Amino acid sequence: MTTAYADHESLAAFANQTENPRALGFDAARLARIGGWMERYIADGKLPYAMTAVLRGGEIAYLDARGYTDPEAKQVPAADHLARIYSMTKPIVTAAAMTFYEEARFQLEDPIARFLPEFAEPRVYVSGEGDTMQTRAADGPITIRQLMTHTAGLTYGFFDPGPIGAAYRKHNVNFFLGEETVAEVTARAASVPLCFEPGTQWTYSIAIDVLGRLVEVVAGKPLGEVLQERIFTPLGMNDTVFGVPADRVSRFVPCYAKDGEGMKRDEKAATSGFVGPQAMESGGGGLVSTLPDYLRFMEMMRRGGVFGDARILGRKTVELMMSNHLPGDIASMGQVSFSEMPMVGIGFGLGGSILLDTARAQIPGSPGEYAWGGVASTGFWIDRAEEIAVVFFTQLTPSSAWPLRRELRVLTYQSLVD
Repeated sequence: MTTAYADHESLAAFANQTENPRALGFDAARLARIGGWMERYIADGKLPYAMTAVLRGGEIAYLDARGYTDPEAKQVPAADHLARIYSMTKPIVTAAAMTFYEEARFQLEDPIARFLPEFAEPRVYVSGEGDTMQTRAADGPITIRQLMTHTAGLTYGFFDPGPIGAAYRKHNVNFFLGEETVAEVTARAASVPLCFEPGTQWTYSIAIDVLGRLVEVVAGKPLGEVLQERIFTPLGMNDTVFGVPADRVSRFVPCYAKDGEGMKRDEKAATSGFVGPQAMESGGGGLVSTLPDYLRFMEMMRRGGVFGDARILGRKTVELMMSNHLPGDIASMGQVSFSEMPMVGIGFGLGGSILLDTARAQIPGSPGEYAWGGVASTGFWIDRAEEIAVVFFTQLTPSSAWPLRRELRVLTYQSLVD
């Protein structure tokens, strides 16, 4: 018999819950193809390890792990291993922000300058570059909803090869781990022109980092404290942190980078950068977590804001987050593809993508699916129509290295038989 997901401290405890996937509507032999898929990537030297969990109705249909979290040390994957989730931080921070929305502390259409006055007079890029750059006053303000949907006109300096990306790099507008605070970098971000008029395009950006700073202002306390109080403690996400405590470093796994058709240890994601208290609490990508912890967050969202005795959000708030907030798909707003995923047929909600049309997106699933991933190739999706939640953990940069997320969707849905 399957058992509802609760608190499993080891991979073996998870595995004990996967004896009867047919009771959850899956063909066991077809579902087992996921293991072979993970094994192929590892045998080919393309991934250090892979861990996949498939839940339906809150019960575990499949969980398996292959490879080594540290291939050099032959460290076998365990459920309590800590991994960098990078941009999978974004949905968590957005959910935390929405708890303040539910308290009527702000409206989604409020200008962010209400809380971050440095953005009171945004300017939009027109032409030129560097000191000769031409700008104009924006037609309207940046809103909180535009932060949550990446339509605010912001960008990422390390992604953007254009003049605004260059300005980000020149002025060190990034939220990387270091000695600076979110407040300091946000103030510099406000001094750089916007890429476009707010609300007119979609560009992946530092927007959720800025949202994290806005949350700090609303709450009157650091983002990490807000997440601890409003998300992690109520959900029992005991291993999700901005800085890995010294007594957990042995559980923190290394990261690897694609190197040709293989991989090498990623020194830019060195363990030391994530250990100990962090001055920079990046709402866009700073969290470290475990697979069981992230499942708790996912199940809370899938269940409409509640997990166990903890009510984090109201059901209608979750529905609002999982609605498409764009006029069409992301491709129609200027971003034809992102990472390894084409953006045709994919919209965006609050903090995560929304599957709009499976045929146009050319992937199986259900309209309304809420998803996102991290640059180290982690990923998740929540399909409320089928009551499915799937999460994938590994540590390989960049996330565009291999089509892992699309392939895992195929493997999951081809095994669904009820």
